Amino acid sequence: MFVKPVGGCEIADPERGDLLSLEGRDVPENQYWLRREAEGVIERTAPPEAKPKGKG
Repeated sequence: MFVKPVGGCEIADPERGDLLSLEGRDVPENQYWLRREAEGVIERTAPPEAKPKGKG
């Protein structure tokens, strides 16, 4: 699931050992992230669209 922090919250990502960036990232749908979502400190969102690769 792709998530972003809400309102500038600093959310630890225990698997990566850093903070969830403001741009968000794909994380596993497990108890840790589901609890953060229930707390209202993260929100699910669509991942940013990949930029098309140019030719040449």
